[in-house]
Amino acid sequence: MVDTRTPPARQMDITRPAAARIYDAFLGGGHNFGVERSFAERIEQELPGIGAVYQENRAFLRRTVEFLLARGVRQFLDLGSGTPTIGHLHEVACRRTRDFRVLYVDNEPLTVAHSKPLLAGEPRADILRADCRDPASVLLAPETQDLLDLNEPVGLLMTSVLHFVPDSDDPLGLVEAYRDALVPGSYLVVSHLTGTRAPDAARTLTDFYAETSDPLHPRETSWIDKLFGDFEVLPPGATYLADWRPDPGQPTSATNRYHLLYGGVARKSGDTGIPVQSVNGG
Repeated sequence: MVDTRTPPARQMDITRPAAARIYDAFLGGGHNFGVERSFAERIEQELPGIGAVYQENRAFLRRTVEFLLARGVRQFLDLGSGTPTIGHLHEVACRRTRDFRVLYVDNEPLTVAHSKPLLAGEPRADILRADCRDPASVLLAPETQDLLDLNEPVGLLMTSVLHFVPDSDDPLGLVEAYRDALVPGSYLVVSHLTGTRAPDAARTLTDFYAETSDPLHPRETSWIDKLFGDFEVLPPGATYLADWRPDPGQPTSATNRYHLLYGGVARKSGDTGIPVQSVNGG
């Protein structure tokens, strides 16, 4: 059982770069500040072409959401979502169906504040300010209960969030708690920074992010594989993101400059899931 002590509420800090706004800056979004843009420029100077890694993660999100929609999933829980702009989950779903619900979750107060007006005209999507390290605060929140039916299958996305969770917060146990709360037929989507094939680039990124509000914790691919637990990892398996069901004509990891993001999609089978009410030990 993951430690259920509530993490301290994150305070607003615009003096240091924040991961959500760095991501937005690399995607060309408008929900970032000069501190993030200058930070991104510095990384780009040290690691030329690194912006493609951020684009790769967003393309992976699109492909996985389209994949889950094709398999009948209609509700999604996106942990550590950042600001939902530039082709985010609800925009992908809108292109495929009118029948969907999306709950974004982020603990950074300004990210949530920026996201609320962006989602004001979309009744099928909302954002919750909560810390994914506290599963109860996410799964038992009124916003979650109102928008999602956790007695039905859910697509749980943990894309580029777990590498911000330090070992001291037991990320493996954390993901297990979320897996246990999902009913059969649900899916887990993971992407995670790794230095297995590119240790120097991963180390450089880690050194840069040490200056930010969100330090990085890259991990080996063998460790990332454990995040799926006893879920069925679907073809092509856990792999570098560029190799996960790439679009025709798109580059794969064989031609990518940086091999830094690894992940996949897995499905829960079995009879019943643990009721949401027991996530907090009740």
